[in-house]
Amino acid sequence: MNLTSLTLTQLLPKHRFARSVSIMAGGTALAQFAGILAAPVLTRIYAPDDFGILAAFVALLAIVSVFSTLRYDLAIPLPKSDQEAAPALGLCFIAVTIFSLLAAVVTYSSGEEVGGLIRLPQLSHYLWLLPIAIAFGGIYESLLYWAIRSHAFPLIARTKIYQVLTLLIVQLSTFPLGSLGLLLGLVAGQAMAAVCLALPLMRQRWLLFRQIRVADLFRTARRYRRFPLFSTWASGFSILSTHIPPLMLAALFSPAAAGLYAVSHRILAMPMGMVGQAVGDAFRAEAAEARREARLPSLVINIYEKLVQIAMPPALLLILTGPELFALVFGSEWRMAGEFSQWMAPWLLLHFVVSPLSLLFDVLEKQLQEMMFQSILLASRLAALFLGYWVKDVTWTVALFAMASTLCYLGKLVWLFMLTIGDWRPLCRPLLRSLGWAGALSSPIVIAEGFNTTTALWLVGMGLALALIGARYLLLLREAW
Repeated sequence: MNLTSLTLTQLLPKHRFARSVSIMAGGTALAQFAGILAAPVLTRIYAPDDFGILAAFVALLAIVSVFSTLRYDLAIPLPKSDQEAAPALGLCFIAVTIFSLLAAVVTYSSGEEVGGLIRLPQLSHYLWLLPIAIAFGGIYESLLYWAIRSHAFPLIARTKIYQVLTLLIVQLSTFPLGSLGLLLGLVAGQAMAAVCLALPLMRQRWLLFRQIRVADLFRTARRYRRFPLFSTWASGFSILSTHIPPLMLAALFSPAAAGLYAVSHRILAMPMGMVGQAVGDAFRAEAAEARREARLPSLVINIYEKLVQIAMPPALLLILTGPELFALVFGSEWRMAGEFSQWMAPWLLLHFVVSPLSLLFDVLEKQLQEMMFQSILLASRLAALFLGYWVKDVTWTVALFAMASTLCYLGKLVWLFMLTIGDWRPLCRPLLRSLGWAGALSSPIVIAEGFNTTTALWLVGMGLALALIGARYLLLLREAW
């Protein structure tokens, strides 16, 4: 081992869970940092309408893809041995193949009807990409859960970097194509991710996968039948409620409204998702073992405390400065996206905290309860969107959607604590403590805004607030180490 690799190894936390999260978050951070750097360029070379088409395609892809593996991928980390888990991966590949072929038939024969159904006929020209995206996305998701099972976190981190870099390179180089360039970048990134995971994992486990028998597939399908019966619908409701805003905003208002929402959601979700997804992937590998060892409640409380401390400062900062910050970074025409972000920040904070913990429904095999929550969330969000359309104001539509989401995710957090700990009160102290810290860290920008200062002094206040938040994160990292 050379000096560089030894130094990097020594820098990682000693605790296995923190080490896994650090590796995952590090790779995701590099990938997302590239995305953040490219965002101001992309918003200047592509129009809001282009991002509206992208948002509608991503929404349609996500809604359709949730059924592509029948959610047997969620079962891959659960068995004790690889021999028991391999048939679950085989079921995923079979389901993805069948579903991709069905999608190809539907989009080829009824592409224009699909575009007309969602009142976005421009999208029908690009639906030929949908079966390709479903295939690569399904393969990637299936192999991702096998990599999580194998604790192959460095491989996952590298894959995320290659995926985002490929996406950005294609999108930046194909901007003359308009919205098609954005879509080609999305599909190219998925293809790169699938290939990067498939090559090493299949090479290492090919003999194991060759030993899968038809009887093993039927036995595994029956053993984990709750995943297609309940988790598929729960995931479908979740994806639908997450991605329906751009579809409905495009249909009820305009593609530009959908683009403004999509960019604000992407910018807010990108940094929070960076850590949240890393924690969730590592938590999935750890939670099943923690349950067997009767230490699941303490693990849940510890993760909750860390997540709420991470999420609160940027959420409060966006509530205070969203419109000014978006106009400064992305251009004045994106100021409304900053207004959207002010309403969305509390919801995305709770989503960041709840999302990794939601894996408890799978670990505890309580998929029916997850499906019930997702149906409530979907109904609440649809009601909020239609109420906003009745008001005829796109900002109020986003605000009502965000408020409904906030209330639902707060209820889900209480639900999860009652399910695993039997008491909701441990939620309160970390939440209030993190809010106090966030208020103190954001005080420079609050002072600058209060005195109605010039742009230069506002930037100084923002810089000081960001520096204080960064120092706070360093302290949290030091505790983790």
